[in-house]
Amino acid sequence: MSVNPAPSRRRTTIRAGVAAAAGLALVALSACSGQGARLGLPEAASAEAPNVGNLWVGAWIASFVVGGIVWGLIGWAVIRYRRKDGDAPAPRQTTYHLPLELLYTLVPFLIVGVLFFYTVKAQDAMISQTDEPDVVVNVVGQKWSWTFNYMEQQNSAVGAVVHEGGTIEKIPDLYLPVNESVRFNLTSADVIHSFWIPEFYFKQDVIPGHPNSFDVTPNRTGVFLAKCAELCGTYHSAMLFNVHVVSVDEYNAYL
Repeated sequence: MSVNPAPSRRRTTIRAGVAAAAGLALVALSACSGQGARLGLPEAASAEAPNVGNLWVGAWIASFVVGGIVWGLIGWAVIRYRRKDGDAPAPRQTTYHLPLELLYTLVPFLIVGVLFFYTVKAQDAMISQTDEPDVVVNVVGQKWSWTFNYMEQQNSAVGAVVHEGGTIEKIPDLYLPVNESVRFNLTSADVIHSFWIPEFYFKQDVIPGHPNSFDVTPNRTGVFLAKCAELCGTYHSAMLFNVHVVSVDEYNAYL
């Protein structure tokens, strides 16, 4: 007596589909809780960081949705038109299907338009500056380290400009007061560098003859490793610096 293997294959296919759906659900759940909610980003340490963090997570969610639809259509086609005992059923051929053509032309434009809108919104929030920052630090990038000039003439606890520089052998320290707005003025003495503190979710190029600046408000104390994010020459890897976010009293005492 012969046994038809088709039901067994069908049950195996269904189990595989359920397993795949469960895997996607686990990925989605892990992305919405705990460490996974940042999807690879470090823990934020500035008030402005959520602008980029939300954009990053939103872009991943959009990618998961698009990917899920594509994978679902591929899986449906594999199951629906798989070869059985005889020849595989041929799908109905469609030519000049105007609604379908409009759909796959307009949907990508819609996705790009939405991502572009939120990207510009996040960018504007990150580069906006206050009229009177609490702290101003003039940063000079040079081959191959950093110099920090704390413009503290108006600070009664310091009353002077304080300079601190590093070398290839000595990593400099940058001290910042927590919950105080900081203006970074960036200049380069030689080639293009890039000022990057990963926990602030922002970096900016340091270009010779083209000063740049941005504001940030550190809101989490700690020590963070920062670096140059632009390949700037032989000892680019040595362009590191430590960022110490401390209380205002500790900041003034250090200076």
